[in-house]
Amino acid sequence: MQDCQVCARESERYQRIREALRSLPRRTPPSDLTVRLRVAASQARTQTANGASDWTRLRDRMQLAMSNLMRPLALPLAGGLCAALVLFSALVPTFNSTFASNKADLLLDVPTMLTTEPSLKYMAPIAFAEADAVVDLNIDDQGRIVNYSIVSAPGQTEQLRHRIENNLLFTEFWPATAFGKPIAGTVRISFHNSSHVEVKG
Repeated sequence: MQDCQVCARESERYQRIREALRSLPRRTPPSDLTVRLRVAASQARTQTANGASDWTRLRDRMQLAMSNLMRPLALPLAGGLCAALVLFSALVPTFNSTFASNKADLLLDVPTMLTTEPSLKYMAPIAFAEADAVVDLNIDDQGRIVNYSIVSAPGQTEQLRHRIENNLLFTEFWPATAFGKPIAGTVRISFHNSSHVEVKG
């Protein structure tokens, strides 16, 4: 207050207001004020109840209950929905791998051989950070992996097996064909720790 004159003047003004309020005479409310307020509230409630039907009162109660119920859930629900949409939109492009081929072009292609080997449709969008590994896959006539065996992998640890299974979980193939009809087949796939993958029929 000693360094700021504006603050000192403002404090003095508040002090004068406080003293003026304290000097005002005290007024006591009428003794029947409580009774009059209760009567007025009862009359207003009676007028509201008589003017509204049972359906209107029930509707108003339901709207109030739903409002009180949904208000605490609105923000978490909106946040979860927005987060799910952002996550989904971020993951969708990863499934269109550079290894993907056009199924329509494959179906319209005239086969030049009596049999074809399984071919890679798309790979999992998961980087392979372990050591190199070679895996043989059994592919059914729908292009799905039905079984696999690790041909070579240094150490063959449980962590390496889990990493291979995670990569194979989102991997799909075009099935082998014989005379244009899909059949089961075998394919050998090589994982490299540089995220490079080789597929041989």
